[in-house]
Amino acid sequence: MTGPPVPAVLPPSLRAGLGLVAALAALVVLVLGVLYAGHSEPSRVDVWIQSAVGDVPSPWREVALAIDFLGEPAGAAALVATVVTGCLLLRRPRAAVLVVAGTGLAVGTTTLLKSLVGRTIHGADNLSYPSGHTAFFTALALVVALLATGRLGLGSTAGTLTVLTAALVAGVAMGWAQVALGAHYPTDVLGGWCTALVVVPATAWLVDRIAGDGRWHGR
Repeated sequence: MTGPPVPAVLPPSLRAGLGLVAALAALVVLVLGVLYAGHSEPSRVDVWIQSAVGDVPSPWREVALAIDFLGEPAGAAALVATVVTGCLLLRRPRAAVLVVAGTGLAVGTTTLLKSLVGRTIHGADNLSYPSGHTAFFTALALVVALLATGRLGLGSTAGTLTVLTAALVAGVAMGWAQVALGAHYPTDVLGGWCTALVVVPATAWLVDRIAGDGRWHGR
């Protein structure tokens, strides 16, 4: 028995725009990876941004630690579980799949890139490029924004702006925390942000393709 149409997790109106963004983001990830491969010191850009952020006093340091926790395994798992539960309550199983796959692949991609690039911070054992925390938090924001865009029926321009704004806010928040805590160089944060911009639209497109023509049978 065929069920009702299931909305695509990557709305057709956003595919071209987010595809272009993903291509540009992939280029940034590649260029930064080549530039900083094997490095263990901040670049001039990193030093300039780090000096602008400066030492973070209380209570802002506690804020940075709280944001950082959301990218740690326990915090990330709680966020993913919450969003997945919401998707299932709204009868959006395909969206639940994207939440898990999109965030998981974003983090997995950063882990792979870290070993390939070999950039370190605070010692040879701390691979830093790109930032997995930033990639995760941005990926989750992208997924939620994509779902909201589809549910609200936003058009190409409004939908793309909504998705990119969500990604920017999440990336800036987690990126600030990582730099403020000294966990990453600013260019690591940019690499993580761009990684999410590549992985999530590609994963959403793949989920829609695997699901078929927009209908899940026996829903």
